[in-house]
Amino acid sequence: MLFRAFHRKLHRTLRLLGTDAKLPPVVGTEKVKDLLENAATFDDIKPTGGGTDSEWATLPYVAGTYISRDQSKKANRPKIDPRETNVILFPGQGTQYVGMGSKLLKYPGARDIFALANEVLGYDLLKICIEGPKSKLDQTKYCQPAVMVTSLAALEQLREERPNAIENCFATAGFSLGELTALVFAGAIPFDKGLRLVQIRAEAMQLASQQAKGAMATVLFGADGRIGEACKEALNWCIEKGIEGPDCRVANYLYPGCKVLAGNEEALRFLEANAKRFNIRRIKRLPVSGAFHTELMQPAVEPFAAALKKIRVEDPIISVHSNVDGKCYKSAGHIVGQLPKQIVRPVKWEQTLHIMYERKQGEHFPRTFECGPGRGLKAILKQVNAKAWDTTLNVEA
Repeated sequence: MLFRAFHRKLHRTLRLLGTDAKLPPVVGTEKVKDLLENAATFDDIKPTGGGTDSEWATLPYVAGTYISRDQSKKANRPKIDPRETNVILFPGQGTQYVGMGSKLLKYPGARDIFALANEVLGYDLLKICIEGPKSKLDQTKYCQPAVMVTSLAALEQLREERPNAIENCFATAGFSLGELTALVFAGAIPFDKGLRLVQIRAEAMQLASQQAKGAMATVLFGADGRIGEACKEALNWCIEKGIEGPDCRVANYLYPGCKVLAGNEEALRFLEANAKRFNIRRIKRLPVSGAFHTELMQPAVEPFAAALKKIRVEDPIISVHSNVDGKCYKSAGHIVGQLPKQIVRPVKWEQTLHIMYERKQGEHFPRTFECGPGRGLKAILKQVNAKAWDTTLNVEA
């Protein structure tokens, strides 16, 4: 049902654009089974400790920690065996690499998606993905469409190798940019309109980055880490230097002891120089060109919101979780009102994972597929819920 709807929309878009690209016909359901900004791959992060004590089933917090609410109540879950269901996650900006997408070209559907993307964007996106140069691929205006299209193309590999994986998907989420990929996959936004929307979002965010030079960095810290204090002092330091309208804050909540901080370039330099003072164990810059998910991106909100209002948004076929609060979108109207906020609000990915995967002891988990470049989302899931990670697979672009 889900993949058939996506395929029909691609066929209709091809006809409207008048492209010569052809999509394979949709066959019976038994043979047919579609998201980084600011996401790190975290391949170099290894979990500490060992044994069963380090493999929590739900919450990675010390014994006795009081959790006042059952986060699972915010998720929509089918009344069937979880092992017969799937979740699909899409990465965001920061996961891109030169050569991505090349392994997918053996799948006709993936080639068609790239062909259609070239028609919509007006340039050869596939060439940039495969050949680079890296300096060009890393630019926000190219990177965001590239990660989105490559992630959707990776679904073709999933369809070929595991035909039931898409048909049995009941929920999806994407990290920052990946949230738009998830909305396209869920049928809420047509592929061509969604890609144009990403193009507008990327260009608006790149312009905002040029107005106020910002940066992002992943920070690792322990229980004694003073992240809030560090951001406050970095902000005050920028004010003392005469920087107009500065910002420094948590931009991405990843997992306990790991967040992404973002703000003015000067603020990030302050944090790097004073990391030990705030008990920050490690700080590593991300390959992005701006302080995404901060107030420095405010100039990008209006053009994105205006473009979104011109699109016919539908109610999603399956549950799509919002980065703003981790909860599922309720309707098309909810998407139109909430999605623009994501540009300046933190990505609450850790909270989203709790909502999607929190289970009572002994309950089974759905199988999860991460579709797109990199393996970052799977790595993060291991830190939040090791039991859910056990049934997670990468469909790497």
